[in-house]
Amino acid sequence: MPNLSRRHFMIGTSCFALTALAGVPAARAAEYDSHLVASPREVSFFGDQGLATSVWSYGATPGPTLRFKQGQNVRIKLSNELPDPTTVHWHGLRIENAMDGVPFLNQKPIAPGESFIYDFLAKDAGTYWYHPHVNSAEQVGRGLSGAIVVEEPEPIVVDRDLVWVVDDWRLRRDGTLAPFDDFHDATHGGRMGNVVTINGEAQPRLSVRRGERIRLRLINAANARVFGLKFPSADVWRVAVDGHPVDPSQVAGDELVMVSPGGRIDLILDMNGEPGETTIVEDHYYPRYSYVMAEIEYSTDPPIRSGAPAAPKRLAENPVAIPDLAKAERHEMLFEGGAMGGLRQAEYKGEVLGLRDLAGMGLVWAVNGKMIPPMTEADIGSPMLTMERGKSYVLSWHNKTAFDHPIHLHGHSFHLISTDGKRLEKPIIMDTVLIQPDQSVEVAFIADNPGDWALHCHVLEHAEAGMMGFVRVV
Repeated sequence: MPNLSRRHFMIGTSCFALTALAGVPAARAAEYDSHLVASPREVSFFGDQGLATSVWSYGATPGPTLRFKQGQNVRIKLSNELPDPTTVHWHGLRIENAMDGVPFLNQKPIAPGESFIYDFLAKDAGTYWYHPHVNSAEQVGRGLSGAIVVEEPEPIVVDRDLVWVVDDWRLRRDGTLAPFDDFHDATHGGRMGNVVTINGEAQPRLSVRRGERIRLRLINAANARVFGLKFPSADVWRVAVDGHPVDPSQVAGDELVMVSPGGRIDLILDMNGEPGETTIVEDHYYPRYSYVMAEIEYSTDPPIRSGAPAAPKRLAENPVAIPDLAKAERHEMLFEGGAMGGLRQAEYKGEVLGLRDLAGMGLVWAVNGKMIPPMTEADIGSPMLTMERGKSYVLSWHNKTAFDHPIHLHGHSFHLISTDGKRLEKPIIMDTVLIQPDQSVEVAFIADNPGDWALHCHVLEHAEAGMMGFVRVV
């Protein structure tokens, strides 16, 4: 894995299992397989004794975990009971362009009181998630997110398969959410919370038995926080990144398990604490801020097994095309701007403007010297890059800012091939890569999914302040 970096505060979300009708490829039992309803609700992150917080949710915080079979055709109805328009983006799933959920680019926003049925094929097994793409910084920050598990035909054999949606929330003393649209957040590291949750609960307890093997699917639904976790009483194996298999590798005792906003990591935990022991999972990504994420309590029951189990086997590959690096067309993208970034002017709609004028429009981030217009019905702007369908591409992404940028490409999974000019021994298939300040990465992919696809920073405040455009595949 490439080395990743650090920044500020924390929060989380809660996971439910959604009952979906069994995969019915041909004849269907209903108009849709699953029904999500986006609506306001009240939750407490601290149990029954905690203050209530008004959030937006898909019926739970986080929303129900959607489980599909690989290769299943899925239809999901979204009903909007929010006061604002919304959509759903199926983060990491390589689906048809019209179903991707970016307003005006892919679909008309779903107005309050209206519904929309998303219909797509779950091509790739693994761990993914869903969230809105209308006013994302606020709608995701208010709690709209949920996990997706696409089951492999032959999964790793474990005793339990768990999903942790990790998140952070910025709460005031009365339990209400702090206001959004903070210009400091937009120009700095994004909205950092002061309460961290796993599946909607602050510092939950996980009961385990010694010798238990757990598959843990980590999903970072936070607006801006990078998590770096330590699991002190377990042997930890990394087996998948952003839904796609990697060679199982054991995480060293002092190594942090990093997951950036929008990213996912699948782990195998072999629980080796003593019966009756209690340990804690901590976040240590930001040097000045360490947080207790969860307590792990070991049952006094006898161990499930004696001795360590064999190393997990590599999962089967997903059908992601392998780019031809020798014939690939190459392009560079330079990410600039923000506080302490040194950017003084940039081009906006063909005119060079000073940063003060641009900041007055809420734009503070540039790509290749250009501020990207917000995607609205009137003007979605021009593509950052037009690519030929079926052709291999290498994109060099350079972070010339003072802050982390997890860059996410819709509609495709890319191969991370180098970091700071050093070629990886084996490429990692991803859809969201964290680029630290003054760091550069190279990603390669075949542009095999036609349409207009968003490309943006998944620090959601950065995306809304200029670091979001789109590429076109024709």
